[in-house]
Amino acid sequence: MRYDLLIKNGTVVDGTGAPRRQADVAIKDGRVAEIGDIKDSAAQVIDADGQIVCPGFVDPHTHYDAQITWDKLLSSSAEHGVTTAVMGNCGVGIAPCRPEARDLLIGDLVNVEGMEKEVLAAGINWQFETFPEYIDAARKNGSGINRAFLAPLAPFRTYVMGSEATERAANADETQAITQLIAEAVQAGAVGFSTTAMLSHIGHGGKPFAARVANREELASYCGVLKRAGRGVIEMALTKQFGRLQDDEYDLLDFMLTHSGRPVTWLSLHNIPDRPNNVQEVLDKAAPLIARGGLPQILTRPLVSDMNLARPFQLGEMKSAKALFNAPAEQQLKIYADPAFRAAFKEELKQGRKWSSKGITVFKVSNPKLKQFEGATIGDIAQNLNKDPDTVFFDMAVEDKLEMKCVVPRANTDRARIAEVLNDNRTLIGLSDAGAHVDMFAEAGYTTYLLGHWVRDKQALTMEAAIQRVTQHPADYFGFKDRGRLTVGAAADVVVFDPATI
Repeated sequence: MRYDLLIKNGTVVDGTGAPRRQADVAIKDGRVAEIGDIKDSAAQVIDADGQIVCPGFVDPHTHYDAQITWDKLLSSSAEHGVTTAVMGNCGVGIAPCRPEARDLLIGDLVNVEGMEKEVLAAGINWQFETFPEYIDAARKNGSGINRAFLAPLAPFRTYVMGSEATERAANADETQAITQLIAEAVQAGAVGFSTTAMLSHIGHGGKPFAARVANREELASYCGVLKRAGRGVIEMALTKQFGRLQDDEYDLLDFMLTHSGRPVTWLSLHNIPDRPNNVQEVLDKAAPLIARGGLPQILTRPLVSDMNLARPFQLGEMKSAKALFNAPAEQQLKIYADPAFRAAFKEELKQGRKWSSKGITVFKVSNPKLKQFEGATIGDIAQNLNKDPDTVFFDMAVEDKLEMKCVVPRANTDRARIAEVLNDNRTLIGLSDAGAHVDMFAEAGYTTYLLGHWVRDKQALTMEAAIQRVTQHPADYFGFKDRGRLTVGAAADVVVFDPATI
């Protein structure tokens, strides 16, 4: 038999934006061997009549760094057609790591990415210490989908500086050592590095996340690795307030683009209800940066999070909340009930912190006395009780012993305006956070939602354009030369789906 796999009678959408066409697709030795009217036989034949046949989807923003050590399938992404996952985002990861620092990196994953400490402690297979060893272990363990690795800055700084990585900038010798480690990672196959400037990213022990503490001298040195290599991408968690790009954030993006000479994708761009034109305002402001490869990442649907105050991630910007992180439930209850904490919290709100409890909806409670409030917003409850919303919120959480579950509309809540940017090539579709924040939201299915909701149901963009946005565009951005297109000679990453039911 000439081919390993033959996909017959399908409608090929090749990822380039070209019009769809009826064609067969033949695969041999992991590569697309032929596209057209194919008469030869194959070991396996798939009849794709009525189906779309397209390149595998590329997810530019996942956090599977720990999970790949015990999970080869990464099914929450693979089931939605993702065949390439970029991990190591936001400066978070588990390599490089000295044995004595494992608990520190686990603490980072718990606080920044909402992962369970017990799962990480039991699940991570520490077959590595350096980042090249991490990549080699991943290769040996195998995977159901392709994985691309960004070098996350926090573990690199922790590897060189230990616990002081959360407290200060690196000195010249430390910066040189970290730079050398990043260079070795890139040489081993890392597709760039990642970092964060977001105040909400709190690391182990409630300390500032180690990547946040790096100063400009450090960042310039790390950017220089990519400039000398002439390849790679930087990913950065940047914006402190949804729907805005502040001047200092603009300057930092400009700095990173200039010193690396490489693309910098940043988080994130969402619409917000109090500023209807904010997305276009940000894109217009960032236009000079976007022209140099500084693309913001966007979601395909509203950013709505589950919330439980036992996991205070969404309070990460508040200095008054620092003691809540990694604290036992009994201590958290005392803090939330403490008038001193509440007074400090309110004082911070006057400084413009991005927090409002009014729009939070009470989803589920355990205390029977509070059942009457399920389905109501904190704002409405507070109005009926003639009390301050934050006071009501904290009172209810304490009375329910932190078991109260809420739903928080955070951004992108104007669905119609999401459609405006889906066709805009100045943005990068992704931001799934797949593998992380599973206690808050699950965005791993953004690809199928794009194709089902926005293409079929809303007709906000064509099938050809939508597939190009999640295949060729991210593949080209990250430099994946043989992926993102269904063409002869390309890697055989193929998705087959029914456009009527996806």
